[in-house]
Amino acid sequence: MKIKLDENLPEIVAEFLENLGHNVHTTINEGLKGKDDRAIWAAAQAETRFLITQDLDFSDIGHFTPGTHAGILLVRLHAPSRRNLIMTVENIFRTESVEQLTGCFVVATERKTRIIRP
Repeated sequence: MKIKLDENLPEIVAEFLENLGHNVHTTINEGLKGKDDRAIWAAAQAETRFLITQDLDFSDIGHFTPGTHAGILLVRLHAPSRRNLIMTVENIFRTESVEQLTGCFVVATERKTRIIRP
């Protein structure tokens, strides 16, 4: 899977995903750190990448309608420590058939993962 990792997630998440065989680009490595959401979204779309972020600006399902993009994983934790973020993303990529998340809008919390399909 082609993935774009937003700057608000630990870099070690990219390493984990790459070790699983995914093609991961990070906003930090691409010089997009601090850029507005439109630039990050445009880069993800131009490369057809599944975006992983904590940014609530990507939470509007009306604007980010499933099936109109490569997919979004919005991580929403009550205690978004580095460890909790890593564990949440790792859990999804170990337990879900992630290729089937393409085009979906996914919200992950400590308690559950909600997948909205096209």
